[in-house]
Amino acid sequence: MAGMAGAPDPLDVVDRLITAIENGAVDEYRSLYSPDAVIWTCFDDRERNVDSSVGVIEWMLDNTTDRHYDIRRRIAIEGGVLQQHVLRGTSKHRDREFSMPACLVITVGDVGKITRVEEYLDPSAITAAIG
Repeated sequence: MAGMAGAPDPLDVVDRLITAIENGAVDEYRSLYSPDAVIWTCFDDRERNVDSSVGVIEWMLDNTTDRHYDIRRRIAIEGGVLQQHVLRGTSKHRDREFSMPACLVITVGDVGKITRVEEYLDPSAITAAIG
């Protein structure tokens, strides 16, 4: 599904988002979001802003290596993308592997920026490996 005329395809935006996380490219990660984007997580039913989300990504980058997303499904939906994946990696300080299944519903606005992310995941896999 192509985006609005001249806007990036939402599937491409999400691909760039995942690649930025795998590569530790925080500036690229941030650039894909609208400044007023909202990131909601099921495990604590909280909405975060982009700065808070960047902080979580920086924490993950500081504490993990070999991050890789095994994409199970990535499909265009009305207004954005649904992605199921398993995030795999290794804790940097304890050298423990982890795998964290997740589902994301990502809304991409008309200008090709992410405006909302709904994350369905259980972070205990990664926190247990790092902790």
